[in-house]
Amino acid sequence: MSRLERMRQKMREEKIDAYVVIRPENGRYLSGFSGGEATLYITVEKAFLLTDFRYIKQATSEAPVFEIIKTGQDHFEALAEIGRQAQRVGFEGDFVTYESFGKLKEGFPQAELLSLPNLVSHLRSVKDQAEIEILRQAVKIADDAFSSVLMSIEIGQTEAEIGIDLEYSMRRAGASGGSFDFIVASGVRSALPHGAASSKKVHLGEFLTMDFGAIYQGYCSDITRTVFLGQPEEKHREVYEVVLAAQRAGIAAVAPGRTGKEVDAVARKIIEDAGYGDYFGHGLGHSVGLAIHEGPNLNTREERVLEPGMVITVEPGIYIPDWGGVRIEDIVLVTESGCEVLTQSPKEFIIFE
Repeated sequence: MSRLERMRQKMREEKIDAYVVIRPENGRYLSGFSGGEATLYITVEKAFLLTDFRYIKQATSEAPVFEIIKTGQDHFEALAEIGRQAQRVGFEGDFVTYESFGKLKEGFPQAELLSLPNLVSHLRSVKDQAEIEILRQAVKIADDAFSSVLMSIEIGQTEAEIGIDLEYSMRRAGASGGSFDFIVASGVRSALPHGAASSKKVHLGEFLTMDFGAIYQGYCSDITRTVFLGQPEEKHREVYEVVLAAQRAGIAAVAPGRTGKEVDAVARKIIEDAGYGDYFGHGLGHSVGLAIHEGPNLNTREERVLEPGMVITVEPGIYIPDWGGVRIEDIVLVTESGCEVLTQSPKEFIIFE
């Protein structure tokens, strides 16, 4: 069954006549159009893609099953024209702005507007084989970048320079860019879960955490590795081994039928039992795909059940203020019987003497 057919099946279940798609990742998923300006209008019988003159040729090529409608950069007037008969219209309530919602109300005065933000995102959460193969390549590009940077790290280099080296390596391998602002954090800054690469220089006696990823054919990868510069003390080794044990246990717990909450609890217990529970403040992981953060998640609140075809990160961490931190992250594919680890970079404690 095609993505559009599965979308229409969901629409029938919700008893809606039409659905408006504005979020770029949702639009690309359903239509194949990768341009920067489009709105989709999908009914149980027809599918329209509204875009301006800059993208008509591209949209015609990439979205052949959609009727392409040329508009100005504001699509709402044309949207109202083709949707004048609809009585129940769904939209992405988690993405549509207040201003855009006002235009939807004005353009569809006859219709009941229903916020159905999960209609497309739940379809996207289970990847098809084509998506999985693209994600494998995105992961490999990040793995190869890590291997390359390991050969070039020097004491006195800045975090920002390391981040540049990572992005350069991935772009050379075919990535269109980084999947988010890279985290390169050393020393006490490694205790910052989102410590963006800075002008700080790396020194001996420090953790160095690198969290980065590639965009390849629109899909995102995400990897974190923490290494040590110089000779670690016993506490450095202890913290690293606790995080590694939690990460391995989390991966082992990933399986269809389990909730994100259940998987998170397995890894979190190991960190808590080691006495570091107060220093692990985020969820265990998140799904990846056309966006770097998708659902379902692995955290203390996630009740969604994992299914084969979901692609999700497992990334526990310990962050001790004014001392340092460790995070280790892999991407895994949920399979029929458990999971497959896509990330191949080594996880043993890497020490630069």
